[in-house]
Amino acid sequence: MAESVSSCVKRIVDKSPFIHEMLISGILSFSNYAQSILPEVEKSYGKEVKNAAIVMALRRYGDELKSRNQKEVHNTVEYGIVMKTNIFDLNLVRRDSFISKLGALYGQISTEKGDFLNITLGSHEVSLAVSEKYRHLVTELAKEEEVLHEMEDLVALSLVFTGDFLQTPGVVYEAVRRLAWEQINVIEIVSTMNELTFVIKREDSMKAFDVLQSFLGVQ
Repeated sequence: MAESVSSCVKRIVDKSPFIHEMLISGILSFSNYAQSILPEVEKSYGKEVKNAAIVMALRRYGDELKSRNQKEVHNTVEYGIVMKTNIFDLNLVRRDSFISKLGALYGQISTEKGDFLNITLGSHEVSLAVSEKYRHLVTELAKEEEVLHEMEDLVALSLVFTGDFLQTPGVVYEAVRRLAWEQINVIEIVSTMNELTFVIKREDSMKAFDVLQSFLGVQ
């Protein structure tokens, strides 16, 4: 079933956080952008589309996004930011042989003393983000495993919320959108009931800190 013009336009806009932001901010040239996406809209729609129809869809979607963006999330969620530096990140193929070794890792690392450790078990991969001083331990445990990727000199920025932020729609989306707008690449995203952590490159850490400090109106 062919898409409507409106749904085609929404899908195209949603692919680019930058266009998304410009539409919300009201600084997008509807006519010029409509002309640039006309071939893609016609391909999805299945027949000829007038430029004016795309402009109208953009205006309506812009109003929708502005309305959504003005919801009172800012006043209902409070948070602080914790920064951890010198993080080492490792990704490898998930195997029982490695998972069985994780107990040794937990036994060596003390998060109560400020150490950082996050382990994510996916269906096919395992991701570890850990304080750099334990890198030798992690690489030793992974010596016989299939390592996919590793990075060093990373920073973890954790948003610690007052209350259950997972029940507040739009928080994760807004944080990721703001980081993408500033061209900050996120290496890992970790969430718990009241914490949201982004692992990023050190060179992006101060810019990311400023973005996350103000993304919900907190100064």
